[in-house]
Amino acid sequence: MNILLLGSGGREHAIAYKLSQSAQCQNLYIAPGNAGTAACGTNLDLNPEDFEGVKKCVEEKHIGMVVVGPEAPLVAGIADFFAAEESLRNVKLIGPSKAGAALEGSKDHAKAFMARHAIPTARYRTFTAENVAEGEQFLESLQPPYVLKADGLAAGKGVLIINDLAEAKQELHNMVEGGKFGQASSRVVIEEYLEGVEMSVFVLTDGHNYKILPTAKDYKRIGEGDTGLNTGGMGSVSPVPFADKEFMRKVERLIVAPTVKGLAKEKTPYCGFIFIGLMCCNMQSADGPDPYVIEYNVRMGDPETESVFPRIKSDVVDLFIHAANGTLDKATLDIDPRYAACVMMVAKGYPEKYAKGREISGVDEVEGSLVFHAGTRRDAEGRLLTNGGRVICTTTLSESLPEALLKSYYAAEHIKWSGRYYRHDIGQDLLRMMIDRQPL
Repeated sequence: MNILLLGSGGREHAIAYKLSQSAQCQNLYIAPGNAGTAACGTNLDLNPEDFEGVKKCVEEKHIGMVVVGPEAPLVAGIADFFAAEESLRNVKLIGPSKAGAALEGSKDHAKAFMARHAIPTARYRTFTAENVAEGEQFLESLQPPYVLKADGLAAGKGVLIINDLAEAKQELHNMVEGGKFGQASSRVVIEEYLEGVEMSVFVLTDGHNYKILPTAKDYKRIGEGDTGLNTGGMGSVSPVPFADKEFMRKVERLIVAPTVKGLAKEKTPYCGFIFIGLMCCNMQSADGPDPYVIEYNVRMGDPETESVFPRIKSDVVDLFIHAANGTLDKATLDIDPRYAACVMMVAKGYPEKYAKGREISGVDEVEGSLVFHAGTRRDAEGRLLTNGGRVICTTTLSESLPEALLKSYYAAEHIKWSGRYYRHDIGQDLLRMMIDRQPL
């Protein structure tokens, strides 16, 4: 089978790495891809949001499966486009319908969906420029910090967590009236702040059946100790040590099963990933943490994919075929029990202004770890150059989390360019948690 993977980041390189290992993958194309994905298949100069261009590529390359990496084409309705085109209807597309993708495309829609299906989440209300005064009153009813979320897609930057009430009110005006996040913040969801530990749960579903993939925890802030601006992600760890079988049974019963059943009940076509961002509260409870949904995404996370996908031992093409055929209950999911730790290296200045085109060295020196490219390209002379804010990451599988982290950092030290930066504390909070939970 010829497969087309849409996207260009580290997530797509990790997915391409697993797709290329399948005996069922004859030719793999990545659009547009990066310097790393070029080693897994053939990169194509194609915009994933150009649906007519994607259609032409599928027809010319005799593509049998399309895997959609990023959220933008999903929210724009690429699955609906395929379903409406006679020549594309038999192509297996891994990604939800436009109605399904609204779980990520609209925070208000997602919160209303959770309310309809009794899925635990924070108390919230949604506001626009027309009722901004009511938004101020709702903020006054909450305890700090205050959480303001742009309703639409904002490239992972549309969430503000503010301690000062006056500042929160001003930012509400900036979002709904001043267009702080463009059209995405014309509607703003304000919700109560939940105290706890964040983690990510990933589900592959055919709309009725599902498989729960490995858990992960990512690190969004640019600075050590989770300080500074939000980024697309500075690293990840899988699995999450406190997410034991008992806790995951609770997550499945309260969140995963009601989510998939809710989609089916509302007749929402959904074939693809559901990324459930959780806040785990009451961490010291004798009954274990209580999970609350803080967000849905309708694709795999980045950089979580770079630690989750290397742990999937099953043939991912086979899993995707079952998902597309509605037979995911008959598929086998085999997971590597080892830990995976991912360290993301970024360009100086990210997530704000940064330079591109810096030459990268040392990738070929890395041994015993995987290297996933996020924002890279090769010039006419074949030199590897930076081409984004998040540039490259190292992932290591190991029997213990400390060893996985140590080896990923050791590998990262070999990769260099002018202005390279990475956090040195990825996974340290989980290590402390593991120590604290050890019996005396």
